[in-house]
Amino acid sequence: MTNSALRKWSWVHKWSSLVSTVFLLMLCITGLPLIFHHEIDDLLHEHAQPVAVSPGTPSANLDGIMEKVHQRYPGKAIQFLAWDDDEPGVLLWFINDRVDSDPQTNRIARYDANTGAFLDEPDFNGRFTTILYRLHTDMFAGLSGKLFLGLMGAFFVAAIISGIVVYAPFMRKLKFGEIRQSRARPVRWLDWHNFLGIIVVAWMLVVGGTGILNTWADLVVKIWQYTQLTEMLGDGKDKPAPTKLASIEDAVKLARGKLPDMEPQTLAFPGTIFAGPAHYVVFFKGNTPVTSRLLKPVVIDAETGAFTDTRDMPWYVTALLISKPLHFGDYGGMPLKIIWAILDLVTIIILITGLYLWIARRRVPAGQALEDGASYSIAERVPT
Repeated sequence: MTNSALRKWSWVHKWSSLVSTVFLLMLCITGLPLIFHHEIDDLLHEHAQPVAVSPGTPSANLDGIMEKVHQRYPGKAIQFLAWDDDEPGVLLWFINDRVDSDPQTNRIARYDANTGAFLDEPDFNGRFTTILYRLHTDMFAGLSGKLFLGLMGAFFVAAIISGIVVYAPFMRKLKFGEIRQSRARPVRWLDWHNFLGIIVVAWMLVVGGTGILNTWADLVVKIWQYTQLTEMLGDGKDKPAPTKLASIEDAVKLARGKLPDMEPQTLAFPGTIFAGPAHYVVFFKGNTPVTSRLLKPVVIDAETGAFTDTRDMPWYVTALLISKPLHFGDYGGMPLKIIWAILDLVTIIILITGLYLWIARRRVPAGQALEDGASYSIAERVPT
């Protein structure tokens, strides 16, 4: 590589890093506890437990439970019903003022799936992990915040790729992983910065790439709504809301019959963002660590209870569904979470050392090297 090309890549690495470093530090710091959000929630919050039942015990009738929900929350609308992924035997009912209200303002009531009894109504929005999650995903700025963080993620990926390019000539005269302990502090920090960076480069690309995908979630959902969901609804996309809803118990049973090897995850009621004006949409998940993150919708007419359509999700939705648990290391239990946490801490060190090197370089007159003769400028990666 010519010196001119190397300087250009070094310039990309320098400025893409500087532009995004502060926000990346925020993302890494908030992301660290989010890796263990299940464990933190269990530690900080108590909640009622469902009644223990023998395996094979039939679940309570969903229509009967829904009636109890309406009695407890008169005048309110049910937007979604979800089968709790983290606690089998618990149903989550998402309640709001209207069926088309903003889902972020939902109240969530937990019911025992086997007895139909009310368990509790946790304040999920006020939890420490929820606040961290909002800060991590959109900085409490909605879609604009997500897209801004996606841009910072793109700068991060650019910094990683350019860092790989400039790493090869930098290491031409050094052994892999060598830390020059006899040199000045900035040189040692530079060696640590480069060594740690190349060690975790694959992980940073994965987390950076999946993070960018997650910031597009709202846009991906909109595309799915206006394409595949509209096609699945067919002529029903223009039907008025039914005055009386068909049985959700029968709707779920019918949907189960279409996908016998999958389990229901969420039922969207008519009028919500994930369903048409007159249809239920039941989302099913697989039974393995990977397929349990993938969803397949079944559309049921909410007036007649008749089956309408089912299709595999398009590739862009599948990519989004896979990216979120991969981003937080939520695939392989506690061992993977610990690995993710260690790699996150290493990334924080890389960001801090990179920022230190830039500040240290700013204190040195232009063109002047360190007293020991080694330049540590981000734009001058070849050691002398």
